[in-house]
Amino acid sequence: MLNYQEVREQDAELLRRYYADCNYGLCEYSAGTKLMWREVLHPMWAEAAGCLIIRNTIDGKVAYDYPVPGPEGDEDAALTLIENECMETGTPLAISVVPQCRAAELMARYPYVTVSNIRTWKDYIYRAEDLRSFAGRRYSGQRNHIKKFRAVCPNAEFRPLTAEDLPLVEAFWTDYEAEFAKGDNAKARGELELAKKMLRMLDKPWFVAGGMLDGERLIALSLAEKCGETLIIHIEKALYSYTGVYPAMVQAFAQAFGGGAAWLNREDDAADRGLRTSKLQYGPDHLGDKYRFQPHSELEYHVRAIPTLTTERLTLSPLTEEDIPAYNALVLDGERNRWWGYDDVAGLGGPVEERSFFDVARRDFENRLAVNFAVRLDGKLIGEAVLYRFDYRGSAELGCRISREYAGHGYGTEAFAAAAEWGLYGVHLTRVVAKCFKENEASRRMLSSCMRPNGEDETFYYFEKRV
Repeated sequence: MLNYQEVREQDAELLRRYYADCNYGLCEYSAGTKLMWREVLHPMWAEAAGCLIIRNTIDGKVAYDYPVPGPEGDEDAALTLIENECMETGTPLAISVVPQCRAAELMARYPYVTVSNIRTWKDYIYRAEDLRSFAGRRYSGQRNHIKKFRAVCPNAEFRPLTAEDLPLVEAFWTDYEAEFAKGDNAKARGELELAKKMLRMLDKPWFVAGGMLDGERLIALSLAEKCGETLIIHIEKALYSYTGVYPAMVQAFAQAFGGGAAWLNREDDAADRGLRTSKLQYGPDHLGDKYRFQPHSELEYHVRAIPTLTTERLTLSPLTEEDIPAYNALVLDGERNRWWGYDDVAGLGGPVEERSFFDVARRDFENRLAVNFAVRLDGKLIGEAVLYRFDYRGSAELGCRISREYAGHGYGTEAFAAAAEWGLYGVHLTRVVAKCFKENEASRRMLSSCMRPNGEDETFYYFEKRV
């Protein structure tokens, strides 16, 4: 399992190790967004495979950012760790705000996946030079507004803001709230409070901030963060009573801080009509796509009910309530299950009741996490075969156990081979994998008879069967 920590203000420096050179170009890949929206996104961070892994929880649902690699980062390994975590916890896998430059890789990675790219989420991306110069006919409106602003405020000037300017910023908020047109809008009010908190971080070296002053009065301000080739504008505020101050501020800020950037990201419009109109008027080069990938297992597409499989001597079929006593005896045989590799009792997370294991197997199939076959001889349950750990990429793991009184007759091999064949051709998997403890010679012989060896480590021998 990945070792997560909550995103706190003191973690921003670590996040910046990854975000400083990140060229995904989206606002979510910045320390500022993680800090500003942490009460909404509830982000947790971990470092693994040389990558920054962020797990968000939004409205109770988990969604991962695409991994951000460091200098020696392995994105494929990081994605595998995320997938394994979801398989272990039974959490639906969702990788969100995926930049366009990584979308094709995920499309190739997941054979069954739902992809969305919602308009409301998209960031407005501008060429830095366009906002520095406002050149050409399409920016005539901005130039005219700036002329009007300069006619009224000829002495207004832009300058960087530092921690020493906090009293000036606090005075600005007082003036701003007096003019705030959305004071009765809870969402806008919440965003304003978050902006205030962010402007108290002017001492942080990864933020740049600037303001337009009319004499000693601060009338507009912005705060941004450079990530790769993109300057991400986290906050833009101005007093509405100063006509033309917004385009004047946008241009001055781009001139002051956008020199080392190819792009300026002014973030999304939050489905606000006024914001959308305004951001479009500044002529974005493109909208930053944010793809959401929700991979699925083959079970969800191809298996509506657990089938009945037949072999020369056995039948593999769904568990029934009549099987509960025999199934409990199979699962609770601790000596026999020392090679099973999973503690069924501990996995319950509570006391063992008569229906506990049966209900777990039933829920796992309802959620399309696993298929538990009852292995039957002359109609009697003598074991089980379980297809589980669907890895979202065409593979699943298979395990089989037979009651001790029926061991030694080849029933496990027969049941295992039938379940593996069904996994490949009934579930449409590309690969079925299995493992056994190195001390378990009987299992090694059984797996070797119907699968190919696929490596080993200190604990297990690994096997696979492909189409």
